[in-house]
Amino acid sequence: MEMIDVSSSTVQAIGYDEATGTLRVVFLKSGTYEYYLVPSEIYLAFISAPSKGQFHNLYIKKGGYSYSRV
Repeated sequence: MEMIDVSSSTVQAIGYDEATGTLRVVFLKSGTYEYYLVPSEIYLAFISAPSKGQFHNLYIKKGGYSYSRV
């Protein structure tokens, strides 16, 4: 999975596997997490969001996606 470095105070990098809908997020302080069955629209909005931390909290964390720490 290709990771894209982002400018954020909480998120270091974001990656997405379109075939499986797996979103990988590398946080600066809490490690790496994968979220499953995430639509590509959410990924595209996430990498474009002015505040990655706020977007993550509102649309991914509270979006009900299953996840695991990797």
